[in-house]
Amino acid sequence: MAVLQIQAAPFFASKNRAFWNLQLAGWGAAFLLRAVSALANQQSFDILALILVTTITGFSISLILSVIYRQLIHQQPLVTWGLTAVALFVAVVLHASIDAWVQGVYYAGSRDTTFAQRLIGLLYLPLTLLGGWSALYYAINFFLTVEQQADRLERLEAQATAAQLAMLRYQLNPHFLFNTLNSISTLVLLKQTEPANAMLTRLSGFLRHTLIAEPGSQVSLAQEIETLQLYLDIERMRFEERLRTHFEIEDKALQAQLPSMLLQPLVENAIKYAVSPQEEGARISLTARVIGDRLRLTVEDTGPGLDDWQRYPARDPGDPAPGRPISTGVGLANIRNRLGQAYGDNHLFETRSEAGGGFTVLIEIPFTRSDMDELAAAAPAAAVPAGDNIIPLNPPPRTIGNPA
Repeated sequence: MAVLQIQAAPFFASKNRAFWNLQLAGWGAAFLLRAVSALANQQSFDILALILVTTITGFSISLILSVIYRQLIHQQPLVTWGLTAVALFVAVVLHASIDAWVQGVYYAGSRDTTFAQRLIGLLYLPLTLLGGWSALYYAINFFLTVEQQADRLERLEAQATAAQLAMLRYQLNPHFLFNTLNSISTLVLLKQTEPANAMLTRLSGFLRHTLIAEPGSQVSLAQEIETLQLYLDIERMRFEERLRTHFEIEDKALQAQLPSMLLQPLVENAIKYAVSPQEEGARISLTARVIGDRLRLTVEDTGPGLDDWQRYPARDPGDPAPGRPISTGVGLANIRNRLGQAYGDNHLFETRSEAGGGFTVLIEIPFTRSDMDELAAAAPAAAVPAGDNIIPLNPPPRTIGNPA
């Protein structure tokens, strides 16, 4: 399925170019309107010079206002509108003062008016022009902001759909299905119907959880762990004691919301690259803590580490140590893109590998609570998986895992 490509409207593809086009067109139209009006009232052609000077003054002052407004538009509303009113007032007075001075020079000797009288009489014109210009500036920028947010939401939905399909490919990849179904077939041939039925039940449960998840949906960490345990139960029947898990989950963290199926690809990578290639297997640890207003998730494994993955690109009997296929990085890139679409720059995604082995993925996202009713329904299944141990700690992270 192709990802929807969303592009800015052609006129606003370049905001800088659009600004200058509107600026020139607007002030040019203002000059033309005043010029036509003056000539229609049978004024001399000399008045066009005065109108031109007034228009250039307004054009120049509006450029200064654009710089000021660009800084104010991202402030708090009270600050934005308060300082905008002050800036507009100063701009109007400045514009009227210049007009009054120019008219004093133009009509020198022909009109007996003071500077103050001319200033008060000319305030209405720059107030109308600069006030309308300011309103249009904010209206257009607000429109563009709304358009950008709408585009971002559409891109997020499209990206989430593509990510969901990509994750379905990871979960339904031939390697995973082949090994699971092969294990079931072997158990059936050995007439071990009870384990075969248990594995088939867990596989169907995992696939059901995977397929009913809405693209781009958010779930609680408790629900995410429940789905993850279904996946681990299948893999644990294949790898038995070679697959060791250890979860440390704070009770508060169970309430956190995160993109659905965020952790499963990380654990799948750890199984593929740490547990599978090593005869003794490996241990996979998941830690979830709430630090201030952030949720920190850490997935670690005791595999060969990134350096060894690259050093031994294939499982060759002649290698001095068990090899590990070079990771394509598709899973990690997929998660990084999903986090970027969901949280923008307000997230952290880091990977590291120690010299002696092991690989760690660290994720930090904003902490938001999920619905308590959904949490109450999901938490018992997620927090107390069959066959795992729970060790209460103080402060209360919940430790889940099979013995190392």
